[in-house]
Amino acid sequence: MRHAGVLALFDRDMREGARPDAPGARIERADGVVRQVGAEHGWSGVLWSDLDETTADEAIAAQVRYFAGLGREFEWKLYGHDLPVDLGRRLRAAGFTPEPEETLMIAEFGQMNLDAEVPEGVRLLPVNDAVGVDMVADVHAQAFGRDSSRMRRQLLAQLAAAPDTVVAVVALAGDSPISAARMEMLPGTRFAGLWGGGTVEGWRGRGIYRALVAHRARVAAEHGYRYLQVDATSQSRPILERLGFEPLTTTTPYVSPTVPAEA
Repeated sequence: MRHAGVLALFDRDMREGARPDAPGARIERADGVVRQVGAEHGWSGVLWSDLDETTADEAIAAQVRYFAGLGREFEWKLYGHDLPVDLGRRLRAAGFTPEPEETLMIAEFGQMNLDAEVPEGVRLLPVNDAVGVDMVADVHAQAFGRDSSRMRRQLLAQLAAAPDTVVAVVALAGDSPISAARMEMLPGTRFAGLWGGGTVEGWRGRGIYRALVAHRARVAAEHGYRYLQVDATSQSRPILERLGFEPLTTTTPYVSPTVPAEA
C-alpha cells in the first residue's frame, strides 16, 4: 500500500469531503474547518482543518464560540499529520482535553486475511431491529465500561432512516450477547469504517474480534468498497495487523471545554 497516497485519499473522502454519519446530522464548512453538527444527542465535532500558525488559534476560538452558541460540547478530531504541528498544544491551551491516542489503520481488499471464523458454540446475528440494537448497546457498555445510550440512539436512527449505510452484528453464545461491532458505509466514498468492536470479559482472546472484522470486511467488499478503516486501540492494533491492516497515522479526540449551563 502506498501510505501517503492512501492517506491523502482518506483525507479527501472522509474528512475534507465528509458526509453526515447519521440521520439529522449536517456537515458545515467555515473558518478553515469541516465540522459535523450532530442530530440531538448525536456526535458533533471538527473532522478536518486547513490551518497554519497564523490562523489556528482564531479558528479554534471560533469553533468553541459556535458550538457554545448551540449549547453543544464537541470533539476536535486531530490526526498526526494535521497542521500546524503544534495544533494539539493549541487545543489544550484553549481548554480542550485529549482522550487516548489511537492509530488510524487501513486495509485494502485483496490484501486481507478474511478466513477468521467464530469459535465453536458462537454464532453471528445481523442486527436490524430494536432488540438487536439493545444487545449491541449492552455489549458496548460491558466491553468498554461506559455509557452506550448515544450509540444506541444513533444506531436505531440509522437502521430506521438509512439502513444501507450501516451494518451491525452481535455474537451470541447460546442466547447471551458476548461481542458486537458496527460498520458505516457512506455512499460516494471508498472507505468503509469499522466501529465499536468489543467483547465482554471472559470471552476475549478466542478470535471473536477477528471474526467480526472479517465478517464486516466481506460485507463491505460485496458493496464495492476498496478500503476498510479503523481507529485502533493498542489492544486491537496487533490483531488488525495480522488481518492485513497497516498503520498510517495517529488520531486523538480533543474534547471541547464544558458548555456553561443556562441560567
